[in-house]
Amino acid sequence: MNTAALTVDINRSRAIEEAITNLETQLTDMRNQRDAANNSVWDKVKRARAGIKATYGDDSSQYEMVGGKRLSERKTPIRRTATPA
Repeated sequence: MNTAALTVDINRSRAIEEAITNLETQLTDMRNQRDAANNSVWDKVKRARAGIKATYGDDSSQYEMVGGKRLSERKTPIRRTATPA
């Protein structure tokens, strides 16, 4: 063990840590790009579904084919009455 060997190991460790930091930055950027692309796709899906709903109606089989829930298949909300105490 000497100071030169220790210095080499420390410098190697710093270089690896710097590479990890750079890769984490790239990963964060790629995740942000993925999220933006997914949001763009989701917006287009919503617009297409809204167009089909406007054209064919929200109880049509076309609306169901693009992922919408038909009006006739939706559950009616349950209304609970307050019980007297």
